[in-house]
Amino acid sequence: MDTAQDAQDTAKRLRAIGDELSDRFYERADVVRTLVVTLLAGQHSLVLGPPGTAKSEMARELTSRIEGASYWEILLSKFTAPTRMFGPIDVAALARGEYRQVYDGRATTAHVAFIDEIFKCSTAALNETLGYLNERIYHPESGGEPIRCPLIGAITASNELPSGEDSAAIYDRLLVRIEVGYLEDPSNFAALVRSAVSRPAAPARTTVELAALRHAVTEAVPAVDVPDAIVDAVCTLRAALRRKELVASDRRWRQAVGLLQASAYLDGRPAVAETDLSVLTHVLWDSPAQRPTVEREVLQLVNPDAKEALDLADAIEELEAQLDAMAGQSREALSERVIKSTRRGPAESPGRRGPRHAPWRCWTRPTMPSATSSAFCSPPPTSSRCSAFRPAGPPASPGSSTSRRPSSAAAPATRRR
Repeated sequence: MDTAQDAQDTAKRLRAIGDELSDRFYERADVVRTLVVTLLAGQHSLVLGPPGTAKSEMARELTSRIEGASYWEILLSKFTAPTRMFGPIDVAALARGEYRQVYDGRATTAHVAFIDEIFKCSTAALNETLGYLNERIYHPESGGEPIRCPLIGAITASNELPSGEDSAAIYDRLLVRIEVGYLEDPSNFAALVRSAVSRPAAPARTTVELAALRHAVTEAVPAVDVPDAIVDAVCTLRAALRRKELVASDRRWRQAVGLLQASAYLDGRPAVAETDLSVLTHVLWDSPAQRPTVEREVLQLVNPDAKEALDLADAIEELEAQLDAMAGQSREALSERVIKSTRRGPAESPGRRGPRHAPWRCWTRPTMPSATSSAFCSPPPTSSRCSAFRPAGPPASPGSSTSRRPSSAAAPATRRR
């Protein structure tokens, strides 16, 4: 089998791994795919969300599919010593008057790492952690030459954003930032409850060899072509975000190109396409409040119809919030509000984005525009926007904590009466 066929086989296996994990973890298809793309690009990711959202389990399940890889996992705290991360002191050698560290089973020998509560890194371990993530090196406490670590990529997790300058430095090293939340689709939640008492059949388990993954990261992914049209799109996106006062560093933009190449490679394409730009929605924001703005600017480039669908969904959400606010008002207050709205005219009514000829209180939800790209085959949900960038997969068996089961949140939201 030649090199090209090897690369295609590796991509096929990674797609199968992504599909299997998406079937197992409900409402996590986009999260799983983004983690695989990040690993292929040789970068680090942050999974941000509350406790009990399968962050650790997803990371363990993904990394366990890499045969031959050394895996390292740690839960950090403010008191975690650098030696616990990178290698404890060899007590037997110390008794002989030698100062050595034991590196086996620590971060210094890991190909893939999972670091939980990353922003609780102790001050003592901060500099070594930064060097480990950025340069893949560790400086032994006994001095001497820095140790080159074989790390391909780290998956990190946190329940909160960084609060100080020290943790912010680590935050900047994490190229991809993915938000996760609790299950939203009632049918997925019901399947989760059933899985607690049922014994499903053993799921399919595809694996990939460490050597094949390394070749993909170092050779196959960098060989993916980046057309001039994609370069122009990235420049356009940067200018649009700057107008919204969202500025990313030049280093972050440069590293993001590798993500685009990894996305195309994972899909088996020799060149980056516009649909690959969707991965940038996990790269170009610093706070979750900025993410919707980044999404819209990316959608404007990838699929304007999907962007319009998001705008319409926001209009519906805004109107529903107004209806909720009016629910406890008296009839007199409601009448006065309607009269004021009518005097302003339909176009000036709060939250009005519907047809100009209909008063706001009589406006019915417009039909969502159909997407023109296969990556945007359904209108995005109002509460979870990640699924707007990837098509929903086939129904999954209710056998575990999360899955790619089609979510009712992706269907048009009904207007409350």
